[in-house]
Amino acid sequence: MSAPKGLKYSTNHQWVKVKANGKITVGVTDYAQGQMHDITYVELPEPDPNHEFAAEEEVGVLESNKTAAPYLAPVSGIITAVNTHLLDNPDLVNNDPYGAGWIFEMKPTDMAEVEDLMDLDSYEATLPMDEEEDL
Repeated sequence: MSAPKGLKYSTNHQWVKVKANGKITVGVTDYAQGQMHDITYVELPEPDPNHEFAAEEEVGVLESNKTAAPYLAPVSGIITAVNTHLLDNPDLVNNDPYGAGWIFEMKPTDMAEVEDLMDLDSYEATLPMDEEEDL
């Protein structure tokens, strides 16, 4: 697995990058995209300053030739931006999950929730030994 250090990780196979402006960028991990195989469609959430998502609430869906899987808000907060490039290029999630394949940006309600997410070593310890296991 090629996950970068310095990010936070959820048990739902998402990575979180804390930005200097107090927002976070969210995407799915390399492990998650690998389990899904070729992602063909990304349903993006609508940024709405009046809608606060709860932690682990479904915010969208990733679809592949193999499956469709919801992705969740890793923490509670308001979605402020989405990666519209994924609408025409959903394969960015497969090809660059920690870069151009980011999914959304969020303003967390409570940064303590972000701090409670796992570091890379803790996240990797949750992964199954069998790389063929599906999400």
